[in-house]
This record gives sequence, structure tokens and C-alpha cells, in this order.
Amino acid sequence: MIALSLSDIAEAVDGTLVLGGVDTGATVLTGAVETDSRRIQAGGIFVAKPGETTDGHLFVPAAAQNGARLAIVERALDAAALGGEISQIVVADAVTALGALATRVVARVHAGGGLTAVGITGSNGKTTTKNLLARMLEGDGATVAPEASFNNEVGAPLTMLRINEDTRYLISEFGAAAPGEIARLAAMARPDVAVVLMVGMAHAGGFGGIEQTVRTKAELIEALRPGGLAVLNADDPRVAGMASIAHSKQARVRWFGTGEDADVRAEDIAVTATGTAFTVTVGGEVAPVFLRVLGEHHVSNALAAIAVATALGISLAHCIEALERVEIAERWRMQPMGSERVRIINDAYNASPDSMAAALRTLAQITGPHQRTVAVLGAMSELGEFADEEHDRIAVLAVRLGVKRIVVIGADARRLFLEAIAQGSWDGEAVFYATADEAFAALTAELRDGDVVLVKSSNSAGLRFLGDRLGEYFS
Repeated sequence: MIALSLSDIAEAVDGTLVLGGVDTGATVLTGAVETDSRRIQAGGIFVAKPGETTDGHLFVPAAAQNGARLAIVERALDAAALGGEISQIVVADAVTALGALATRVVARVHAGGGLTAVGITGSNGKTTTKNLLARMLEGDGATVAPEASFNNEVGAPLTMLRINEDTRYLISEFGAAAPGEIARLAAMARPDVAVVLMVGMAHAGGFGGIEQTVRTKAELIEALRPGGLAVLNADDPRVAGMASIAHSKQARVRWFGTGEDADVRAEDIAVTATGTAFTVTVGGEVAPVFLRVLGEHHVSNALAAIAVATALGISLAHCIEALERVEIAERWRMQPMGSERVRIINDAYNASPDSMAAALRTLAQITGPHQRTVAVLGAMSELGEFADEEHDRIAVLAVRLGVKRIVVIGADARRLFLEAIAQGSWDGEAVFYATADEAFAALTAELRDGDVVLVKSSNSAGLRFLGDRLGEYFS
């Protein structure tokens, strides 16, 4: 974090400063901000965030013991219990204070003139695009990007607070489960570049339908700094419609996609078991690319990253070199595991109808004529009233793609199993297990040489750990 005095921090978060040890209001801190006491290092700032199952205030002593100099709390704690050395700032809401501090830090670095902030949103592909773009930009200057999927009201500001005066690029990933969340997060970063990847049914239950999802994703374009750049998916009509918002903000628009009008365009896409080859055109430059991240749907993410990086002055050659070094987008995202004997694709970090469909299509595309496709599927969460319909659609797709074995796990996904049977998988092709342990026992007994296995579900279903177990068993 940039250097801030205790008084500056207290003012930024609208809190009451309670000094500890030899501290004064002028005491300057530069340590990292954390909400996990285990990650605190000497000089750090601990935010005591109330949680669903525990309370961050219980871990303030541990944070102090690990070297924290400041705790942002919702109630003052006894100084003696903290060793008497750590200062506290008492606030009404710790998460709100975290966001306010991030807003102040980004504003100060922005004011210095050397920072370019990039915001990325979309129903799918945010983390992949963020990782690809970070690889492209990090050689041009100090780059801060989220760890894993730090894209909510806690993760996004924690990422922003990692910047300092030397940071050249800040990449923020913005997710949302309800309207208004992207607007709040983007207001902290004030992006110079806003990327919208696609609009699908992810979180449709929380948004109340696809049209509200469109409006929510468009909040990022609304947050663009004057004269900024909107990078939009020309292949998605819902995203393309956001160009009018960009123009109202006096922002430029750069298109990516597969159509002739895209500024950054992919052609000749060929999917294989080891990656995806395509030809990219940017302006007058044309070049071949081999993306080792599995799945044709990741081509769009790669194009978005190229569109941003080349707009910021990075050469196309450097972008391609960075792309081709990436083997997986992130753990549990189309992650190849197992062996040549039984190949496991662990894509169970998250799932929406669009990403589930894309993963199933990839499974079909990369499986040879003498191999067997096996789809191990769990529930897609946060679909609300659309859950039954969307699980039915995935079952229909799996059957129509000719998936040889459909393994459905968990009560929340049972609808998918029943629809697969209704669509023709009544001769044992589709099976249901209540738990991942039951499925693991059955799969390890029945999988055979040549099988290609996709494991796909929302995070809440926990099948990513089943994917890990299968990957290790067949390695």
C-alpha cells in the first residue's frame, strides 16, 4: 500500500483512531492490508471483517502477534489483550471501510498520473482474461492483478490496496450477484479501460433476469473515466449495445470478436486436445496463435486481452508470446489432469449455463473417435427461478453432443439427471450419485483407458475436489 498516516487512514474510512504503543496520528504505515490474520506480515493492516461463520474481531490478537500495526474494527478491543502496541480505527462497517480506503489509495495514485486502471466484467471469462492480460502487461511496468477470483466487495478492494506509486497497471475483476455491486466496486477503481466479455445467465436468480444482468454489467461502462476506452464483445449483441453508453461518456470503443468489423479478430479457429489454434488480426497485422488453455470459448478472452494490451501500446508479438506461455487459466478452470491413459479436465471452480455448455462442447471437440466422453456434472448455483430450465438445457446438450457417460452428483443437480434420461440416456448412460465420495468410488472402478473426463459444477457443489482426487488417482 502507499504510505498513509494513521490520521489519513482514519479520515479516509470515517473512523475513530485509538492509538496504541508509541503511535501518533502522524505515524505512517505502508504495510499490506489483509482480512485474514494468517496472511498478516510485519507492519500490516488487519481489517476485522464479520464473517458468515466467525467474527474477524476474534483474530485481532493473532494479527497483532503476526506483526499488524493497525486493526480496522467495528468495536474497540482491550489494548492489553493486543499487547498494547497495535492501534485501532473504529468504524461503523469494516467492509465499507475497506472499500473507502481502497478508493482513497487508488485516487492518490491516479492523481500521480502514472496509473492505468483496467476493469473487467462479464458473466464468464473474467479470471481467464485478467490472467492473460496481466501476462501481457507485466513486462511493460509494475502490474497489480487479483489473486484467484478476488472480484467482490472484499476481494476487489484488497487487490486495489496492493498498488503503490510505482504501479503502472491495475487490473480489477468485477463480479456481482445483484444490481449495483459493479457500480460500487468500479467507483473505487475509476477505470481508464472497461472490458465487458459477455452477458449470460450466471447469477440470473440474483439479478432477476437477463435484461437486468445486461444493465448490471453495463455499470462498468458507466464508471469509465472521461475519455476512457470501452473494450466490447462484438459477437454478443447484449454487450454490443453498451457502445451507446460508452459514447455518452466520451469514451472510445474497441471491438473484439470473430466478425469482420471487429478491431481484434480471430479466424481459422481449430480446437485440439492440447489447445486452440487461431489467426488473429489487429489493424493491419495478422499472426498465428496457439492458446494452450483448453476450449474454444477462451479465444474470446484472449482477444479481449489483446484488444486492451495493444490499445495500451503493447506489441502484438509480445501479446502472442505472453499468451502462448500460459498453460492453464487458473486452477480448477479447464485444468488438464490425469494422464494419457485417462484424461481429467477439472473445470469445477464455477459454472453457469454458458460455461457449462462451452465445457461440454470442448469435451466433444477434443475427444477422438476411439475415446469415450465422460461428463461428471454438479449443480449450477444462483439461477433462481431459471434453475430447472437451465439444468434441462444442459442435459439436452450433453445428450445431443453424444456424451457417452453422464454422471450427475448432488440433489441440486438431480433435475439434470432426470432430463438426460428423458432425452434418451435411459440405458445406463446417465447415472446419479448423492455424494462426491460415492461418485469417486464408482468412477475409479469404471473409468478405462482412453476416457476423457470433464468435471464441471458451480463452486458450491465442491466437485473441484473430486476432480483433484480423480486427477491424482489416474496420474
